[in-house]
Amino acid sequence: MTRPSASLRKRLKSLEQHLREENPLLVDAVGGYRRLSRVGYAMGLLSADESFATQISWWPLISVLGTFSAGKSTFINHYLQYPLQDTGNQAVDDKFTVICYSSDEKPRTLPGLALDADPRFPFYQTSEELEKVADGEGRRIDAYLQLKTCNSPQLKGRILIDSPGFDADAQRSATLRLTNHIIDLSDLVLVFFDARHPEPGAMSDTLAHLVGGTVDRSDSSKFLYILNQVDTTAREDNPEEVYGAWQRALSREGLTAGRFYSIYDPDAAVPIEDPGLRRRFEWKRDQDMSEITSRMDQVTVERAYRIVGALEKRAQEIQEFYVPRLQKLIADWRNTVLKVEAGIYALFALLAGGVQLAGTDVVGGAASLFETLTASPWGTVGLIVGGAVLVLGIHFTVRTLVSHRMQCKLMASTENHRDRLVRAFKKNTRFWRSIFELNPAGWNPWNRRRVRQVIAESDRYVQTLNDNYTDPSGLRTPEPSILATDEEPVVDAGDKDKALSGEVIRPAR
Repeated sequence: MTRPSASLRKRLKSLEQHLREENPLLVDAVGGYRRLSRVGYAMGLLSADESFATQISWWPLISVLGTFSAGKSTFINHYLQYPLQDTGNQAVDDKFTVICYSSDEKPRTLPGLALDADPRFPFYQTSEELEKVADGEGRRIDAYLQLKTCNSPQLKGRILIDSPGFDADAQRSATLRLTNHIIDLSDLVLVFFDARHPEPGAMSDTLAHLVGGTVDRSDSSKFLYILNQVDTTAREDNPEEVYGAWQRALSREGLTAGRFYSIYDPDAAVPIEDPGLRRRFEWKRDQDMSEITSRMDQVTVERAYRIVGALEKRAQEIQEFYVPRLQKLIADWRNTVLKVEAGIYALFALLAGGVQLAGTDVVGGAASLFETLTASPWGTVGLIVGGAVLVLGIHFTVRTLVSHRMQCKLMASTENHRDRLVRAFKKNTRFWRSIFELNPAGWNPWNRRRVRQVIAESDRYVQTLNDNYTDPSGLRTPEPSILATDEEPVVDAGDKDKALSGEVIRPAR
């Protein structure tokens, strides 16, 4: 059976050690992913360098996307209360910047390799994704990513990502691929637009990719759409028209419902002379900023639920998708092999019949040869062994060829998880596996029990989370959270399904 490589075991140990300090409950969840990975190794779903634990982000992830010069970096600096990111009216950074907490007072900038080789971060093994864009791009990981550390308390227990703008990017295909990767991993996505340029043409790329491409997502509730730098519209005759133009541009992409905000940085705002207008702008800004930051603070809780929910989903996926799909592939392979072999032996029978029709001389010669070979015990043994070798040779040649053909067909398809299916199917057609084996390799009573235990444990993890964040009876004495490293808002009681579905958990007022 495949076993995790030494480097992977070292990474998982490092992950557990870090979680023990940050989110102790999730250390148990790592154990659940480890047990589930053993099933994956046994079934051939995982290679030695893979683990289900490294295929999710263990830290809450907030991504900041949008047009260049939309104030993304200024917003991040204001949130951190530290001038970490360069700001300006032009594209000031052409890399994705992952920002995380450090106890070191001095901020540091590290190369993309620091992210690519660490399973705790969302860009683990991103070089492999870049290789899919073009050969050799994976070696240029530092051209796409960088890691910055900051001693801001706002970063404790969460990670921010600042993206390059969409509108002026020389690394177009790779940037879009990385953006999709970020969106899939993120717990919260802030999509920024520039109020100085609200017309559709100025934000066409952002509208097409970050609005039109996400409207129908099942996790669309994690997107917040933000019109930034609205203080510049105060000098317009009708500042509301700027907001209206932006809303109309979003609706043309199909976005008719969602969370929309208009904000500006008070430290870099354009002076608003009219006191009444200034109060109105400040009130709207403060209301929207409060909602945005509350949602950002809430991702620590949401990520814990999502990690546990992903564990249960992965376990159910094994028994409800991979096992039935592999059983179907094995049955098709077996039936095809038997049909091909039947055809070969039917051809042999036709040839034998043709020999008989050829004349008595041929039949007599064959009979004489058979009598000669079986005249001695060794000749009989040799004849039997030769026949067995011929039959086995035909059988294993046919099963190998059919298996290879089915693997190629599966790889050419658009089926979900095809790489894992091909790897597992290949394991099930090895020469030592009986063609009449009904269950996939590794799907034995021990591993079935292991999957059931993981599902039961994930329910227990959810209950523990609920015990920390809910109190339906109102009788429990508040206790410090064991998941969060900083102060977290209390969460209203909700059922497990809502928590795992990614639905917004609102702070109690």
